[in-house]
Amino acid sequence: MPYERTAVEDLDRELLEIALDAAERAGALLRDGRPGDLVVAATKTSPIDVVTEMDIAAEKLITGLIAERRPDDGLLGEEGASVQGSSGVRWVIDPLDGTVNYLYGLPSWAVSIAAQRDGRTVVGVVVAPMRRETYHAVLGGGAHVNGAAVRCRTAPAFEQALIGTGFGYLTERRAAQAEVVRALLPRVRDIRRGGSAAIDLCDLGCGRLDGYYERGLNAWDYAAGELFAREAGALTGGRPGQPASTELTVAAPAGLFEPLQGLLDELGAWHD
Repeated sequence: MPYERTAVEDLDRELLEIALDAAERAGALLRDGRPGDLVVAATKTSPIDVVTEMDIAAEKLITGLIAERRPDDGLLGEEGASVQGSSGVRWVIDPLDGTVNYLYGLPSWAVSIAAQRDGRTVVGVVVAPMRRETYHAVLGGGAHVNGAAVRCRTAPAFEQALIGTGFGYLTERRAAQAEVVRALLPRVRDIRRGGSAAIDLCDLGCGRLDGYYERGLNAWDYAAGELFAREAGALTGGRPGQPASTELTVAAPAGLFEPLQGLLDELGAWHD
């Protein structure tokens, strides 16, 4: 008897197709439309937390496409998109994750789009145009890069772990994060700071990092990448017993996740 997809599976497939289309289009706009004299259009939490005209243009492209295809869905975007919606589906959008990298011409930036159904992330897409990589995950369907399935690394010994992280833009937070790094760095192989949380989480899922943590992320920073990491076999969370959140996001394979999460909690990585 042939397998018949359920209505939920059909919906998730539809959401994936929309997310892929929107992220690829926005990525092309950002890659091909970047002006040579790109400047800061605005700042957010501090003078170094910047928005460019291209962030805004990319979000308009994404939200316009979603509104055309699924007008009853909710929207949450980094650059101001906020629609309640009535369908039970909400899109969480970072039109340009790694804005400072993009501003300086560094390649580590991405478009991140997640779809949540009844509050749970079920689709995640991250497009990194300068890497020529598209990462996607569907809840229960594994993680894929350019269509090929990937898995995270198995846990190394703690002292051999390569850990990714990122820093906030407020002076007090950066000072506290520096203290956490000072305590953590002698205990691990090394630490990497790429400048895009979405890419860091996808790199974890691809086996390019052993672990990752960061304080101060918003939902649009980690929603798609967290699903990708989990579907690649990693564990994710915040403080012990809590989900990933703005307070703290941690991701690593079983065996590394637990001691990393515990040490970060002990070091106070969850507060400024």
